[in-house]
Amino acid sequence: MASFSDELLSCPICLDVFADPVILQCGHSGCKACVEQYWRVEGEKVCPVCRETSPTNNPPLNLTLQNLCQVFLDHRRRLEELCEVHQVKRTLVCCDDEKLLCEICRQSEEHRNHTYRPIQEAAEERKGVLRIQLDLLTRRRKMMEDVRTHCDCMTDHIKVEKQATLVEQTSKGHFKNLHQLLNKEEQAMLDELNQETEQKADCFEEKTLKINEDITSLSNTIEHLEKELENGDIRIIRNFKETLKRAQVQSQAPEITSRDIIDSAKYLGNFKLNVWKKMRKRFSYSPVVLDFNTACHQLSACIDMISVFNHEDNMEKYRPDWLPLNRERFVDCPCVLGYVGYSTGTHTWDVDVEENMSWMVGVAIESVQRKGTNGLPSGVWCIGYDREILSVTDPLESRVPLHGFAKPTVVRVNLDLSAGRLSFSDPLGEMVYHTFTHNFTEKVYPFFYNECSYSITILPAVESEEK
Repeated sequence: MASFSDELLSCPICLDVFADPVILQCGHSGCKACVEQYWRVEGEKVCPVCRETSPTNNPPLNLTLQNLCQVFLDHRRRLEELCEVHQVKRTLVCCDDEKLLCEICRQSEEHRNHTYRPIQEAAEERKGVLRIQLDLLTRRRKMMEDVRTHCDCMTDHIKVEKQATLVEQTSKGHFKNLHQLLNKEEQAMLDELNQETEQKADCFEEKTLKINEDITSLSNTIEHLEKELENGDIRIIRNFKETLKRAQVQSQAPEITSRDIIDSAKYLGNFKLNVWKKMRKRFSYSPVVLDFNTACHQLSACIDMISVFNHEDNMEKYRPDWLPLNRERFVDCPCVLGYVGYSTGTHTWDVDVEENMSWMVGVAIESVQRKGTNGLPSGVWCIGYDREILSVTDPLESRVPLHGFAKPTVVRVNLDLSAGRLSFSDPLGEMVYHTFTHNFTEKVYPFFYNECSYSITILPAVESEEK
């Protein structure tokens, strides 16, 4: 029976006894699962033995071979139950050397003082250990399948949801606007240059005309003087005063200065820097931009990533059903962080909250809790407004109401990491709502919380001309 197994009852793929064998058209057989996996790997439906193509996707079961394999397995199992020495059924397990024993082996000198357990009892114990391992492996496989599904969804989010296309199109739009502004700036400079060129040319034409008139006058005077010199001595003496007075011409050649030619330095000196300064005046600068890879699925942002609103009541309109659950994303709390975190220095940003009735702004540490909380996550220092109450919150205390203040329209957040100070005030700093003192030991990020359909917006910074 053993040689029969080796020759006829082994699957050519897994080399084990056939399990649910199927027969191919060529006459060769294989385990159903092995054949299907072989076809998936190969990419074609061919016999693993002779490579003949199978005309069907579902080859029939080889019932005769299946029954024969079952008979063989039952026979092998009965043989395994018998003691190899005494040919008696083994019923015990030696606890000292873990050998399987029959009742005769138990009385032998080798196992006389050993401890024994029934096979069934020992097998159940081991089955329990294996079931625990099976459960662990099953859960690990489920986790890997979930990760695979998530990766597929992220790929769809990047390609099918056209995240990359949106970024590309938006970037192209911004560059197109910049090109248009550069073209306008170029045309304005060329117009100014052409205007100056015409003015300078007209000026030189006027000077040239005046010079021609002076040259004509001088030529007439020279001709007259030459004729006088040809007269006799008496006539020269008689007309001397009048002739000398006429010869004393006061006209001078016009002076040509740098003001009369093109001011090349005005156009070409620090050319790129001057153009950049002019371009810079046309754009606002946001001290904080939002990182929407951290945003909860309830939130949406404007294209410039400086404004956020809550669309929970209009989920289908504003946001697809699925977003990648990357570890940086807030899952349940309607929060989003700034794109850049801070470890040192002083940083300030203003937030417009005028129309919003449920908001919080402040800072969060890098390890802020992002999943498993419906309320404000731990690791946040902020000021907020809800139910007509202005309050502040830090990781050690719940919300503390701030009395005596009207609802803010704009909140200035000032973070001084060197001094360990975080303050909230009006934009002019005349009214300070609250100041936290804390020594931040890890990187902190601007924090925004919005439960309202109205947006909260980061306002552009005002920069000095010297920059």
